Amino acid sequence: MDSPVSAFAIYNKNKKKPNNVNSGKKKNNRKKQNNVSQSPKVLSKNISDELMIEVAQKVKRQQNKTKEPKNIIKKKTHKKKKVKKSKETKVNKKNNVDNKRSPKVSESEDIPTLVPAIHNFTKYYEDSASADEVCSHSSSGSFEFTPVQTDSVEEGLKVFKWMIAPYNPNEFLNRVWEKKPLHIARNKSSYYKEIISTPIIDDMLRNENIQFTKNIDVTSYVNEIRETHNPEGRAHPHLVWDFYLNGCSIRLLNPQTYIPKLHLLNSTLQEFFNSFVGANAYLTPPDSQGFAPHYDDIEAFILQAEGKKHWKVYKPRSENEILPRVSSKNFDQNEIGEPILEVTLEAGDMLYFPRGYIHQGVTIDGEHSLHVTVSMYQKHSWADLFEKLIPAALQIAINENVDLRKGLPFDLYDNFGLVNSDVTTPRRKEIEDLVKSLFDKIKDHLPIDDAVDQMNKNFQHDALPPVLSDLEKAVTVYGDNDVMIEDGKVTNRVEIGLDTKVRLLRKNILRMVSEDHIRLYYYVENSLEYHGNELSFLEIEEELAPAIETLITSYPEYVSVENLEAPSEADKLQIADALWGRGLIMTEYPLETIEDD
Repeated sequence: MDSPVSAFAIYNKNKKKPNNVNSGKKKNNRKKQNNVSQSPKVLSKNISDELMIEVAQKVKRQQNKTKEPKNIIKKKTHKKKKVKKSKETKVNKKNNVDNKRSPKVSESEDIPTLVPAIHNFTKYYEDSASADEVCSHSSSGSFEFTPVQTDSVEEGLKVFKWMIAPYNPNEFLNRVWEKKPLHIARNKSSYYKEIISTPIIDDMLRNENIQFTKNIDVTSYVNEIRETHNPEGRAHPHLVWDFYLNGCSIRLLNPQTYIPKLHLLNSTLQEFFNSFVGANAYLTPPDSQGFAPHYDDIEAFILQAEGKKHWKVYKPRSENEILPRVSSKNFDQNEIGEPILEVTLEAGDMLYFPRGYIHQGVTIDGEHSLHVTVSMYQKHSWADLFEKLIPAALQIAINENVDLRKGLPFDLYDNFGLVNSDVTTPRRKEIEDLVKSLFDKIKDHLPIDDAVDQMNKNFQHDALPPVLSDLEKAVTVYGDNDVMIEDGKVTNRVEIGLDTKVRLLRKNILRMVSEDHIRLYYYVENSLEYHGNELSFLEIEEELAPAIETLITSYPEYVSVENLEAPSEADKLQIADALWGRGLIMTEYPLETIEDD
C-alpha cells in the first residue's frame, strides 16, 4: 500500500509565481482578459442596490450580431411596448472559449507539482469578481455590462486548488485520491479562518434554531468509552458551552446550512466533483478526545481552522475494508494496530484520508481545536452504479429473451442449496453452465445511459442550491424584475425574446432523464438541509428535448433562443420561459423592461 504523503511548510510567499498555475485548464481566448468574469461574489461594497436595479431597468443591449440566416419576427404573447431609454449601453463582447477543463499532468512521476496558495478564501472571490465581473456607471450616464462568463466546473477546480494548495490537483487525483493520506502543513494560521471560527459558531447558536441531535451532537471519549450527551430541544449557547467547558466535544452536523462561507465552498466544489459535498465541524476542548477510532464512508478533507489536534491514521485492516460503502463501528485500541501516519495539525493545515482509513484525533498542549471536515463521494462508486444497472438490465433481458422466462428444471432443488453445496455431479455442472450462459445474456442489455442518469438524479436531490453573485442575480429570475408596488401595480416587467441569449445557470444544474415522460430534474430549489424537500422536476414534451440538449452541450457559451431546436418559435419561447421562471438559465445581458399598452 502506498505510504502517506506529507508536505511541510512548502509554500514560500516570496517565491516567484509561474505565469500559468492552471496548466492545462481551459484556455481563455477572449481579447480583453481583464473583463472576463471569474468567480461569483457579493458586490455590495462596490455596487449599490439602487444601481443594480437601475442597471436591470436601463441597460440596453447593443451587440454587433452576426446576421442569422433566418428573418425572425418577434411575436409577443400580448401587446407590450419596450420602455424607451435615452442612455446608451456599452457592451463588451467575448470570444468563444475552448472547452478543455483538466489541468495538465506533471511530467514528473516522483515529485508532485506544487501550486501557489490562495491564502484568503473571501479575497479570492472578491479579487476575481472585481476584476472580471464588470458593471460600471459612467459620468455620461451610460452603462457598461460584461456578461457572466464563468464555468462552474472551472470555479470548482479553483476552489479545490485553494483547499489543497500547494499540492497540484491533478497530482492529487492521480496519486493520492482514494489511495493514501496526505498532510499539508502551511505555517499559515489564518488560511481557513474565513470558512469557520468559534465566534461564527457562537453567532449561529444565538441566531439560528439549532437543535440537538438534528444539527449538533455533544460527545465524549474517555477510557475507551464513546458517549453522546444530547439533551432534547434547542442548543442554546449557555448549555452548549457548559458541555464544552466540562470536556465534551461539539459536532456540527450540517454547518453549511447556517454558515454562508461553507455553503459557498461546498456548492462550488460539488460542480467539480459531480457529487454532493457536505461538511461536519468539530470543536474539541483542550486535552480531550471526542470520538473513538473509526473509519468513514466518505473522502475526508480536514481543514484545521483553530488550535491544534494530534491525529493518528491507520491503514484499512483488510481488503474488504478498503474504500468501504458504509462507516465502521467504534474500534477498541487493540483492534487497529499501529498508525501509518501520526501528525499534529495546526491552524491552516490540512489532512486528507480516503474512506476506510481508521483515524482518531486528540487535542494537546492545553489548546482547543476547531476543524471542518469537507466530505464527498458517499455512495458514489461503481458498485452504486451497478446496483442500478444490473436490475434494469435484467428486466430488459427478461422482456427480450424467452430463455429467461422458461421454467426451472424439476431437479434444481435436488442439486443445489446448502445440503448440496459440496456435491459434484455431472447434472450440477450442467445446470451451472446453463445459469452462466443465461447470465451472459443479461450483460448484452446493460442500460448504461439510463443508470448514469439515475445516479445523477440522486445528485440533483443531494446537492446544495447554488450561491449567486449580484451580477448573476441581475441576469436571472432572482433579480429585481416584476416588482409589485402600491395600488396593485407591477413594475420592471421583463420578457424573453427570440433574440435573447441564454445559458444554464451552472453546468450541472439539471439532468434530463427519460422515464415515463421526459423530465428535467434540478437542484436550484433544494433546501440547505440535506433532502429537506422533494426533488424538483419539470416535465417536457419529447419534441422539446433537443432544445435542452443544445443548452447542455453549449455550456458555458450563450445560445440565442431562436437557435434552440424546437418545432416552432412559440415552442422556443415556451421552453426558455419555463427554464427562466425556475431559475435554471441566465441571460447574457439584463432583460429590457416592458410595459403594458
